[in-house]
Amino acid sequence: MTGVVRAFFRLLAVQGAWNYERMTGIGLGYAAQPMLEDLKASDPVRHAEASVRAGEYFNSHPYLAGVALGALVRAEYDRVPGEQIARLRAALCSPLGALGDQLFWAGVVPAAMAIAILGAVAGHPFPVLAAVLVGHNLLRIGTGIWGLRVGLASGIRVAAAMSGSWIPRLVGPAGSAAGLLVGLALPLAGQWLLASSRPLEVAFGLGAMLLGLLSGWRWSARLPTLRLALGMLVLAAVASRVVP
Repeated sequence: MTGVVRAFFRLLAVQGAWNYERMTGIGLGYAAQPMLEDLKASDPVRHAEASVRAGEYFNSHPYLAGVALGALVRAEYDRVPGEQIARLRAALCSPLGALGDQLFWAGVVPAAMAIAILGAVAGHPFPVLAAVLVGHNLLRIGTGIWGLRVGLASGIRVAAAMSGSWIPRLVGPAGSAAGLLVGLALPLAGQWLLASSRPLEVAFGLGAMLLGLLSGWRWSARLPTLRLALGMLVLAAVASRVVP
């Protein structure tokens, strides 16, 4: 099967065409095309049908999308009926989304941010931040390569391959490590910030925090998180010029 390398690099931008109708389906279909080229030569009708199926609705964690991509492409080459492939595609959404969210968004990413904060508190922000960025991206790329290989090797049996893999076993330890590191980093960071802050800066910080909480509670429907965060950043930038 050709085009695996090109498919992997396309997977890195699987959310590039994200929309509410198909979620990451278009990105997954775009990534599938290089691997479907051999099918185009051997069975043009199947290739056309597979291309349509590849771009249908799909929603999972982007780091584990390669698992689904590999399994679905392998199923096409194995001549699995289209209805069964559609069911497999739908069945993979929730498990891959839940595993990815728990492992990365609730485990790896908070732990990495906590390590970066601890590095800043210890007086080595740039080396630690560089190490965190390199480590996170190596894990992300390694997971993507691994997921694509597992999917291609397993095909329609990908659920069994995933359940026996390292991903479910790492979810618990990653979450525990994140909780420990974040719990350690936040009070140390708070102490570090307060030690170098003047009373007026501390008062402004507390006021901004209370304003953010009040805004989120009172106007949450009309004030999305992104707008609130941008507003707080603008307010902080203005205050940095005003506070003596």
